[in-house]
Amino acid sequence: MKYRFDDCELDTDSRELKRHGNTIAVEPQVFDLLVYLIENRGKLIDHEALVESVWNGRIVSDSAIAARISAARKAVGDSGKEQRVIKTVSRKGFRFLPTVECSANDDDAAGSANAEDIPAVGTQALDHQQIHFCKSADGTRIAYARTGNGVPLIRTGHWLTHLEHDWHSPIWRPFLDRMGRHFEVVRYDQRGSGLSDWELSGLAFERFVEDLEAVVDASGHERFVLYATSQGVPVAVEYAIRHPERVSHLVLLGGYATGRLVRDNAAEVEQGEAILKLIEHGWGVSGSPFLQAFTTMYTPGGSREQIDSLVELQRLTTSPANAVAIRRAVDSFDIAGRLERVAVKTLVIHAANDGVHPVSQGREIASGIPDCQFVLLDSANHALLPQESAWERFFGELQLFTAS
Repeated sequence: MKYRFDDCELDTDSRELKRHGNTIAVEPQVFDLLVYLIENRGKLIDHEALVESVWNGRIVSDSAIAARISAARKAVGDSGKEQRVIKTVSRKGFRFLPTVECSANDDDAAGSANAEDIPAVGTQALDHQQIHFCKSADGTRIAYARTGNGVPLIRTGHWLTHLEHDWHSPIWRPFLDRMGRHFEVVRYDQRGSGLSDWELSGLAFERFVEDLEAVVDASGHERFVLYATSQGVPVAVEYAIRHPERVSHLVLLGGYATGRLVRDNAAEVEQGEAILKLIEHGWGVSGSPFLQAFTTMYTPGGSREQIDSLVELQRLTTSPANAVAIRRAVDSFDIAGRLERVAVKTLVIHAANDGVHPVSQGREIASGIPDCQFVLLDSANHALLPQESAWERFFGELQLFTAS
């Protein structure tokens, strides 16, 4: 089997590792370690699993494991400081991060391939994502990715995403895998974050709509399901108003019609300003009050690993200054007066105890859009989690709605 990632190719038959086309000398045990991490890419691998699989259960010191991890990083052009290939999760283990392309060697393919092993033309394996770039109307580069198979679904960008990190996240990867069973998902990092341009040339509402328009055009899909969550909801609503012929179904989860900073409720405006101040002083800082407030609001039902992944996402996705600027911009979106113009089939879903955007905002959207369906989930999580009952309810409602 050949595995390709970043600028490397690893061949398990010839036991060769190449980087930039050049063969890299690798000790046998380091090679086995790389194979094991690649075959379990995206998963958190603890020390016990490494010892059992690479050292065959022998007693091994932490320093010996650390030395082999260091050698593996060096072989693939990584380092303990960068950790862009092999990520150390403190006191928990390791995770192999890059997207990997797999292909059978000629002899393997000739000897073992059958009709069930060969994907149909146009399908895409669920363990792979394709990342591309397009340019928005003002020239800002927007990163977008394709995953899954099935009906085209475009997910509107929202605050706090990173295409590569999310692909390995214990929160977003299960969500993308489940989506990918029925949809070809196109998603993107909004301007100022993730793999998109971090230099903020403009944060007016119109720029966010133009970013979505650019991704839609780059995707090549003429008609698709438009799915949005949180801050992506106002952007998706505006897109659907402008381009109803392209949207087959509009699905809105945990969103709002009026941003926190422009609502009539003084307490919510005050809360919005407080969040901005916390972001300014605590973005990506371990143990900061903002991190505690953030995880409590977004995933109160999250596991330790899921919460840790949100903390790591902050560090990777954007700078503190960008986080404040984007947050202030999206908290000022207001499409309440535009809802009645939506002329596509719409489903609004909202968690009953959402701590980020209150359910009253979900009701406002659903009551403002003509002939809109509304589903209330028994959840307090803004980002739905696989371990809660609302997870199955959400996907059941989504499939039922988009099949009609």
